[in-house]
Amino acid sequence: MQKVNSAQTRYVRAKYDRTSRYYNLLEWPMERLFYQRWRRQLFARLQGRRVLEVGLGTGKNLPFYSEKSLEAVGLDFSEGMLRHALPLARRMGIPVVQGDVQRLPFGNDCFDAVIATFVFCSVPDPVLGFGEIRRVLKPAGRLYLLEHVLPESRIAAKWFNRLNGLAVRMMGANINRTTARNLQHAGFEVEDERHLLSSVFRMFVARP
Repeated sequence: MQKVNSAQTRYVRAKYDRTSRYYNLLEWPMERLFYQRWRRQLFARLQGRRVLEVGLGTGKNLPFYSEKSLEAVGLDFSEGMLRHALPLARRMGIPVVQGDVQRLPFGNDCFDAVIATFVFCSVPDPVLGFGEIRRVLKPAGRLYLLEHVLPESRIAAKWFNRLNGLAVRMMGANINRTTARNLQHAGFEVEDERHLLSSVFRMFVARP
């Protein structure tokens, strides 16, 4: 079994714990302009009753669960982020777990669907995380993702790669991830990949 990079995981977790107090404010412009609409589109495609959300964060997806009859569980590795999600999650009866997607605290083949929105930019080992999701998904399950990825333009990609180290230091998030390739390396088949804004913001549906 591949080992978790504990030092990098602690570093990223600490970043999100510190920014959790003003995280929603930082993301408010993109949330109003784009993210909320994309979340609704993603949830419209969601199938299956037992659902795991990895990277629950401050709970921005929680309102969409009330529109479906689901048995959902939320997971995040940041205590600070979960502190903001807990009040609404409790009112909705959605259990919340502090844990790491790179080492999920669940058995094999136990979820019909897994959802993650703008999470894998921050996972130190995304292939390991996707592998864990594949393990807990039922054979007929699906993974639903919103992500920002390395742009297709060679010039833009060059700058994203150059600036990635700064982005990680400032935000704990990578801006040069190749998510489709990482999914394939983890054993997923990408069923659908949609460009939402330029070639950077995308929606994925993948099966194990």
